[in-house]
Amino acid sequence: MREGHIRMFISWLRLIIKTTAFRSYRSLLSVLLRLMRHCQSVVDGKEGDFRERPGLALSSQPATNQPESTLPVSLAVPLLEAPLQIQGSQPGTNVQMPIPEPYDTQSPQNSAAPVSMPEPNIPVVMAMPPPPAAPAQTFVINLTPIVPEPQVRRYDRHVPVDSVYDEFEVKKGPLDCSEELAAVGGWEPLTHPEGALFFYQPYKRVFTDADVRDPDTVVKIDQAVEMAYEEARRANVPLDPSVELALELIVEEDVEYWGYYLADHERRVIFWFEDYKSFDLMNNVRGVKRKSHVKYALDSQYWRHIELFPNRRVLPEDIVVTLKEVVMHAHAENITSETCLAPFAPNEVASMLGLVDLLKDSTNKEREHSVWIAARLMRLFCNAKFVNFCGQPGARLDVDQSLYGEYDTRSKKIILRVMNVILFGSPDAQSRAIHRIWVDETIVQPRWKDFIDRITTEWNGYTIFSTVMLAVDISFLAVPAVATQTPAVVLAYLSSLCAMGSLVVSLILAGQVNNSRRGSAAAVASFMVGMSRSMLGLESLALMLSLPFALLIWGSVSEFHSTDRWLII
Repeated sequence: MREGHIRMFISWLRLIIKTTAFRSYRSLLSVLLRLMRHCQSVVDGKEGDFRERPGLALSSQPATNQPESTLPVSLAVPLLEAPLQIQGSQPGTNVQMPIPEPYDTQSPQNSAAPVSMPEPNIPVVMAMPPPPAAPAQTFVINLTPIVPEPQVRRYDRHVPVDSVYDEFEVKKGPLDCSEELAAVGGWEPLTHPEGALFFYQPYKRVFTDADVRDPDTVVKIDQAVEMAYEEARRANVPLDPSVELALELIVEEDVEYWGYYLADHERRVIFWFEDYKSFDLMNNVRGVKRKSHVKYALDSQYWRHIELFPNRRVLPEDIVVTLKEVVMHAHAENITSETCLAPFAPNEVASMLGLVDLLKDSTNKEREHSVWIAARLMRLFCNAKFVNFCGQPGARLDVDQSLYGEYDTRSKKIILRVMNVILFGSPDAQSRAIHRIWVDETIVQPRWKDFIDRITTEWNGYTIFSTVMLAVDISFLAVPAVATQTPAVVLAYLSSLCAMGSLVVSLILAGQVNNSRRGSAAAVASFMVGMSRSMLGLESLALMLSLPFALLIWGSVSEFHSTDRWLII
């Protein structure tokens, strides 16, 4: 009797296994694959991979040879799509949505379907976007196109800070800053690597430096965002999902404007939904006639956008590779050519090359500091290509090459020729050096630094010689026998005046060439433009720089003749 029960149990178990093996193996394997994919997505931090992709087989049969498509890494900030709201839920709250149970496999109508394992009832928390701010009133919004450089005036705001010294009371327990760092009206506060505060709207891809914590400002900027996208739609301007909008609050004569531009991460340019002309975009470059040329200006402005808003971005590997190629080329050109077009000195390019090598560890990762470094360097090199007419028929190939007409040293006024003779040819030498660092109203920064270092060293030598000459002249005049020799006394006094003049002019010029003009290209360009607009143009600067040397020579000649005159008499 007991053996009969055992045989019956074994046959029943065998039937169950056989039925399960032939009817449910596909569903079992499907569940196992889904669980494996879910575990892998959790480990990689990519919950979105849990959803099935087209072409990926979840059955026991392997998928046909389909290449696995991997999306290229972009500098665009990932878009947060607003999930659908559940009826009865309030916006701005977390909604728990249970996964529905699978159908009952034991029911008659589903008896022919393969048996599916029930999935656990796990509540999924979906963060709803915050509700849009309900405007208490409608403001007049004026949109105007701008470029990031120089019209996003982040570094010129100078927001005043309370100067009263007071103690800040820290509450007990660990410091909690979540309230101050929370999103305001859907705008998330972010901190730039340099320390600046800006805001990002993740559901509409909008960046701004305006303080949206002000109730009126957040209403105005929300209206400006809606207007910008609406105007783009009316203008039939296609917007890729990765396009970002940037807004800048501009106040001129008590009238508010919202400057805007759009950044396309596929083409890596900025654009607008209207035709746009601006000298700020031209960056003082004359003769821009082709789209292929102005593209470098738009590239430079795009990298300025990334430089201003580097947070939440992933650094693509191809950007680092391209940047390294550009820096290596500039380094090789600095080594092998004296007329290199690179906007940096050889030691600076060598430092950049080591810095770019370190960026490899940050590729395909969210590192805002590395993104900022790559954007800053790419912007400078793109701007150099724009200034040098890269890819155009008249491209500048040497740093000395003038695109608008070569400097003619023979076309000089008669007064300059006379002064050149009086000053022992020093103005001509200084003029040639100046025109090597100021080409087509553009400063050649590496040469400017070398030029300033050279003339500063020369001025230091002139001050030493002038001091020695002045001491010799005073000692010579103290000799009693010299006092009776009028020509010798006159020549000695003339030598003293020239030595004193050389000393004073050297000190004044050294004071004018301060640290700001050594390092700031904008300050140098402003100084050179001011000198070029004087009566004699840049030749007036050449005359000034020639004075210490010429006065020292005249002082030496006078001293020699005074001594010779006294010895003869």
